[in-house]
Amino acid sequence: MSLTTDPKDPRLGKWGGKPEDKPTPQDDVYLVLSDEERAKGFVRPYRDAYRHVGLPGPKYPLRDLTDQERERFKTGDGRGNPYVKFEVYPKELEPLTGKCWTQKQLDSVGQGCGTVTTMGRALSETYARDPHFYGATYCYNCMRHFAVGKDGEFVWEGTDERVGT
Repeated sequence: MSLTTDPKDPRLGKWGGKPEDKPTPQDDVYLVLSDEERAKGFVRPYRDAYRHVGLPGPKYPLRDLTDQERERFKTGDGRGNPYVKFEVYPKELEPLTGKCWTQKQLDSVGQGCGTVTTMGRALSETYARDPHFYGATYCYNCMRHFAVGKDGEFVWEGTDERVGT
């Protein structure tokens, strides 16, 4: 595996926003911030290990989809997984009203493999400088990229803090 600071490097893998359907090797090249940018200092602690814990669960009440919603969202997640529940957000989150969940998502809540994956220094420093730089990271055991962020599948080792937040 090698690193690049060029976001147009043709060797970079493309994160499509969803985990790969089957195990895949790590990408050949990963994007990192430049040495100069990382030298400006970190906004989050430097960490180089994360644990695959799975999706966080719904925070708000779930309800069945209405017939109208089932028809409107009949393609589900676009991977053959129909939406089965709607998480109703509280009024203070308006204009957001909620989130649709597939059964596959609900079944995977908290079901990460538990493996701790470590990263090299430049990748770790990139996360510390810009926690939102990446949309996904790799699980060494599952051999797949999964989302990071508040709804991501990883926590920094030794914490409950989601990677990418």
